[in-house]
Amino acid sequence: MSLLTLENVTLTFGGVVAVDNVSFHVGEGEVFALVGPNGAGKSTIFNLISRFYNPVKGDIRFESNSILKRRADQIPTLGIARTFQNIELFEQSTVLQNLLVGRQIHARNGLFSQMIFSPSVRDEERRHRAVVEEVIDFLELQPYRDKYIAGLPYGVRKIVELGRALATEPKMLLLDEPASGLSVEETQDMIFWIEDIKKQMGITVLMVEHDMNLVSSVSDRVLALADGKELAIGTPKEVQSHPEVIAAYLGTSIAEEQ
Repeated sequence: MSLLTLENVTLTFGGVVAVDNVSFHVGEGEVFALVGPNGAGKSTIFNLISRFYNPVKGDIRFESNSILKRRADQIPTLGIARTFQNIELFEQSTVLQNLLVGRQIHARNGLFSQMIFSPSVRDEERRHRAVVEEVIDFLELQPYRDKYIAGLPYGVRKIVELGRALATEPKMLLLDEPASGLSVEETQDMIFWIEDIKKQMGITVLMVEHDMNLVSSVSDRVLALADGKELAIGTPKEVQSHPEVIAAYLGTSIAEEQ
């Protein structure tokens, strides 16, 4: 069953075609990766799904329903969470506080109830904290639970941002270059997290990534893009050996020698 479907999606900026008639689907429980050189349109597709951009043509459906009439702030309520290339955390807040931000989409009490800290607010707060504590345990963030983001290493911050996305209890997780800036050891840890997110949490993952070792390790299917266009789709091995993909990464002359 397809959880996310892009159908003939096109986006232009002035005379520049950023995404050119792209179509693909992501099945429920799948890890699907978008790969390609810089400027291929990968993160632009993420921004289309997140409703930061509006396509000039095509449709984007989540659970068979078009999301094009949804605002960006409504997308998380559908069950779509994402991380960013540039980490977006509250640096003067603790790890726990940053993860609790991810629970705001599940807040049901009004302002007055919150001001008087009513019993329903207290019950809701306990539920939010229980979910966040499970995420902290899952990502092994206990040593950093009460530490401020500003004092944490880059690799830990990446995990915290991942944790905040998981705290929303998504059906689909959009990971924008999860291995960017990580060491070899940290990238291996990220591979384990993604595998566990799929297997233990049952969350579907759509990922943009340049690290082909990570892509090959966790992806069920891969879509290669260049200049906003589809080049190849298939298993990681099939896509990596595709002539057009080799040409896009290494240059036409080198690809012809393969």
